[in-house]
Amino acid sequence: MHKTVNVLDKVPLSVQANMKRDLREVYRAPSRAAAEVAIDVFAEKYRAKYGRAVECLAKNRDALRAFYDFPAEHWDHLRTTNPIESVFATVRHRTVRTKASLSSTTARLMVFKLVIAASKTWRRLKGACFSN
Repeated sequence: MHKTVNVLDKVPLSVQANMKRDLREVYRAPSRAAAEVAIDVFAEKYRAKYGRAVECLAKNRDALRAFYDFPAEHWDHLRTTNPIESVFATVRHRTVRTKASLSSTTARLMVFKLVIAASKTWRRLKGACFSN
């Protein structure tokens, strides 16, 4: 999603809805080959008028397709950074409010406890094979 926002930031608001739909074709492609085609179609469609947006997408082309190296049942989880950002937001919220009273040791302990507490509400990955 961060890449989508960065690409859309380089075009006028009037173009963003259609461009967002085309970007979705890239990251929702059913295979690496289909994603390659979607990127090429996107570049062809927008390069002439919105070259900066196309370059923004193209410069991270390999990284955008890295999740295809993993099993398909994990792709939904790998396409987003929300689980990580949610934990960091909680930690940031707490540490900012207690900044003056934290030493490096107490800060590490607090972050550890916050992450442990947050982990109790995490969903399992689709397709995960964990033994209890």
